[in-house]
Amino acid sequence: MKLTLDRSDFPDPTAGFDAPFEMLAACHDRMRDRCATLLRLRPHVAAKGADAASSAAARGVIRYFDSAARDHHADEEQDLFPALLESVPGSDPVCIRELVEALMNEHRELQRLWEPVKAWLARVEAGEAPPSAPEIDAFVEGYERHTAREEQELFPMTERLLGPLELDAIGQSMRRRRGLAPS
Repeated sequence: MKLTLDRSDFPDPTAGFDAPFEMLAACHDRMRDRCATLLRLRPHVAAKGADAASSAAARGVIRYFDSAARDHHADEEQDLFPALLESVPGSDPVCIRELVEALMNEHRELQRLWEPVKAWLARVEAGEAPPSAPEIDAFVEGYERHTAREEQELFPMTERLLGPLELDAIGQSMRRRRGLAPS
């Protein structure tokens, strides 16, 4: 059974900060990869214990959700969502506001679910073979629903409403958040 991560934690080379929308979309693929690793890890640990492969996989999942996924949520909440709300001046963007609020609530719920999953992964990384955390399923299912909603509702809206200037500003902010110099 393969437990190693299929992709690096770095952005897809075709999706950079100069194309922030594509970068956010590529992040969803990496989230799915980490969730798939998490789902493979659970039966591996139950059957074989916490070996070197499971420890490395656990470390990679923790690293991803504690850094890149948090940055992704911050990119949306601090840059993308405000830009969308500002993109419809003169009208009442009720549907955008409702979507943004719902997605932010989902971010909070995913973070709440992450904490016990992270604790389980930390034990695996340390070489323990703890019983499976029931939150793993809820966490993975939550990310599946959340990314699907963003791809079906948020991303099409973003493509319609934001122009090159707004996207460039979002990309520059994403670079700063990661400690990179502006381009």
